[in-house]
Amino acid sequence: MDFTPEPPLRDAAELAALVAERSGGDRLWDALVDAGLVELALPAGVGGDDLGPAGAAVVLTELGRRAASTPFFATLGVGALTLARCGAAEDVLRRVVDDGAVLTAALHEPSVAFPRFPRTVASAVTDGYSLSGVKLGVPDADAAEHVLVPVAGPALLLVDLRTPGMEVSRVPGAGENAPYRLAFDEVFVPAEALVGGADAVSDLYRLALAAAVSYGDGLLAGALDLTVAHVATREQFGRPLATFQAVAQQIADVYLASRTLHLLAQSTVWRLQNGLDPGTDAEVAAYWVATELPAAIGTCHHLHGGLGLDRDYPLQHFSAAASDLARLVGGPSETLDRLGAQYVEDKC
Repeated sequence: MDFTPEPPLRDAAELAALVAERSGGDRLWDALVDAGLVELALPAGVGGDDLGPAGAAVVLTELGRRAASTPFFATLGVGALTLARCGAAEDVLRRVVDDGAVLTAALHEPSVAFPRFPRTVASAVTDGYSLSGVKLGVPDADAAEHVLVPVAGPALLLVDLRTPGMEVSRVPGAGENAPYRLAFDEVFVPAEALVGGADAVSDLYRLALAAAVSYGDGLLAGALDLTVAHVATREQFGRPLATFQAVAQQIADVYLASRTLHLLAQSTVWRLQNGLDPGTDAEVAAYWVATELPAAIGTCHHLHGGLGLDRDYPLQHFSAAASDLARLVGGPSETLDRLGAQYVEDKC
């Protein structure tokens, strides 16, 4: 496999880095839209550049390098890409391209992340469905216009978040992008809300994991860069911290974790980009996000000493984002269970 990015992807990464450096906070999403980075991954038929999952991944990685909090993960990493691959809701995708409309997806249910057999139910009624259930792990639900909702069947619905009867509440998290809880109590959705079946639900989950590990790849690379710069200039006993053997060993451990996560992210995205099943790569990558990413950034905090605990220093944004991302992929036990189940299925 050759993971070397094509020139359009290299250009997109450079532009994303430039936009992220020059814009920040609430202005960053609008800046990404204005720069044409939101449309990169989407099909040409809706005004996009047709770069697919790889187009979204390069932007997510650059955003992760700066621990930037934006709706890009929810809108492009999961929502719009899933719709595009289903060939559904072109009017919604055009709203994303033209106006920067925010989309999201309901990825978890109580006690289970990425449920293969969702407990949320869509019962057939006249001209549509009656939707009942609870969803967790919904990023940017406060800003989104539509949410992709996996339901029993399994099937995938595109639900307008302005529909009466839904309860949207924020779930406590470590960082700015804490997810939301959605509760549906016999909420009516029209028949055209159905955008796909079991394959669409599986694709949604694969894309969500690919987006998460791409952002996590950037997070760890950014935290490592901060730490290398710190230990190279901070002096103790008259010499830089980086010259101490124990410090060099810990930096090497973080570097190895970063390179491993980078390879896993590239492999997962490359397979999706080329129409292949990512196999166990996505779940192995998710396990690293749930376990090694927070641990490695913890080492970066340790090497910063007291400065690493300063709320005015940027490292705290990386650790907070890593904690929320680890929860989004399902946590260590859930990711390991999914990985084990996949190995068993492959052998049966």
